[in-house]
Amino acid sequence: MNDAKAGCAGFSGAARMSQRNVERIVGLLATDESLRNRFKADRAAVIEELVASGLELGAVERAALLGLDCGACERFAQALDPRIQKVCLRRRDP
Repeated sequence: MNDAKAGCAGFSGAARMSQRNVERIVGLLATDESLRNRFKADRAAVIEELVASGLELGAVERAALLGLDCGACERFAQALDPRIQKVCLRRRDP
């Protein structure tokens, strides 16, 4: 298998999927300004929305995402090349 975690003890197929989904969500937060803004406003609602869309997350992953430092996400997003950013064109509320 090419999956780096495949040979690690304790990583079941469900755990690998959940980790992949966490990585996907972190990537979305880094590249999607609208999602990042919504996440800052209501983390739990965004996580539930993503789970409802089909991303599987366990309790540990949900808790870790709820604890993300939004400032760190914003700084990381600002460091990325703008060509891979999905910019929010909606006006922000003051």
